[in-house]
Amino acid sequence: MPSLKDIRLRIDSTKNTQQITKAMKMVSAAKLRRAQQNIVNMRPYAHTLLGMIADIALTKKIEHALLTRSDDPKKVLVVVITSDRGLCGAFNTNVSKFAERYMKANKEKYEKIDFLLIGRRGADYFRRRGVVGIDTILNMAKDISYEMAAKIAENVMNQYKSGEYDEVRFIYNEFKSAIQQTVVAETMLPIDIEAAATLGKGEGGFPADMIFEPSPEEFIEQLIVKHFNVQVYRCLSESVAAEHGARMTSMENATKNAGEMIKSLTLTYNKARQAAITTELIEITSGAEALKA
Repeated sequence: MPSLKDIRLRIDSTKNTQQITKAMKMVSAAKLRRAQQNIVNMRPYAHTLLGMIADIALTKKIEHALLTRSDDPKKVLVVVITSDRGLCGAFNTNVSKFAERYMKANKEKYEKIDFLLIGRRGADYFRRRGVVGIDTILNMAKDISYEMAAKIAENVMNQYKSGEYDEVRFIYNEFKSAIQQTVVAETMLPIDIEAAATLGKGEGGFPADMIFEPSPEEFIEQLIVKHFNVQVYRCLSESVAAEHGARMTSMENATKNAGEMIKSLTLTYNKARQAAITTELIEITSGAEALKA
């Protein structure tokens, strides 16, 4: 049985850990509010922009390389978004395992499946399994920016346009609430305008005789670039918000567990202390009785 000093040191250590987890929960809660507001403001814009592309493409019957879907894609780029830091429960593991299952399930179907890994945790996960991505983007612990997303989008789009890939998919945690994050796999390129038309802004949104300046082809080219940049930024923002939510929940559970452990250790400490006092009293009483004899 551990000594009273050992139990007391463990109680102090657990209290220190509880203070750290409580502070991390508060920090994540503050960051979550900002990230959640960013997502709420961005989603309508992203959906409206995609609906506008579908309106113009369907009304003017415009064909574009980024709008043409391949019936039998052979080369797929999978962009996996995780975080740089841990202490957020199964947040990173869920995404990484989902991507790994996707790779194993489709490796016979496609000629090539490459990974673009965003976040240190995902990169470490696949490196341990012998999978090397075409690129690894770190420093996700800092606040993401639109400029960062635009650089990633430009790189991916150039590879798609050059014929390096037939399809680009993003796998990330979508933010639902502070206690719920859902892993989604979303096809970003080519853009599915038929699905976009169901957003409520679809076919018939623009009159067929509407005159565009510049031409519809130039207009839609600029919109597609803007759309893809926004979609990449949205995915990164969804992942960041989901990370803060997962970390806040994880730290809250850790704080509660530390509190329960402190209660249990305190009870053990009191029992051991009482047993030690009782033993000392018995020894003193026995000694006194021996002197009387």
